[in-house]
Amino acid sequence: MAYELYYWDGIQGRGEFVRLSLEEAGAEYVDVARESGSGRGTSAMMSLMRSGSEPHIPFAPPFLKDGDLIMPHVANILLYLGPKLGLAPKEEGLRYVLNGLQLTITDFVAEVHDTHHPIATSLYYEDQKDEAKARSAEFIKERIPKYLGYFERVLQQNPQGPQHILGDALTYVDLSLFQIIEGLNYAFPKGMAGYRARYPALSALHDAVARRQNIAAYLKSERRIAFNEDGIFRHYPELDKAA
Repeated sequence: MAYELYYWDGIQGRGEFVRLSLEEAGAEYVDVARESGSGRGTSAMMSLMRSGSEPHIPFAPPFLKDGDLIMPHVANILLYLGPKLGLAPKEEGLRYVLNGLQLTITDFVAEVHDTHHPIATSLYYEDQKDEAKARSAEFIKERIPKYLGYFERVLQQNPQGPQHILGDALTYVDLSLFQIIEGLNYAFPKGMAGYRARYPALSALHDAVARRQNIAAYLKSERRIAFNEDGIFRHYPELDKAA
């Protein structure tokens, strides 16, 4: 049976981190909210979330359905999928190390979101622009270097070489780091100017992932939703500034 991925239609968002792993592995999956027809679409996702009988209802998307099993949260989904898709180490202990790296990415993504919604997600961006400017300035100056510097060090200190974040083979965290760089380059092109010189291992990893056969085909396909101002990574010129 195909995996069923549930996430909001029309945005990459957090669902993209799961899509990239499924696409790299050539796994059969259905992006449910983007499907039309009986039992598909956003209504199907909402019905599952609002179910009065499902014993394991998810709080919010993304979540993955594999048969009767429903798993929420990106890091949790990838912890489950990684071994099945050949994107995690065989050693069980190292799978938790990898999960820790993905959880750090989860923290990073939350901070990206808060650059344009620093007060409340229930408010429009236009209702919190001044606060967003202050939050973004601090994010570009302090938080991007903090996170990217950390991942650069992890890559450089990998005993198997800096080509991968853990071990000597591609993992789902490598794919997630690709998406982080893609998103930051879209949202903060001025803030990310010169990042290649500051983070050479991350830059090389990003480029290597982009060249992978399945990923390159996916990026050119209609399945890859374009970045837009409804997702996690948003480009508002007034929030972008040189680091």
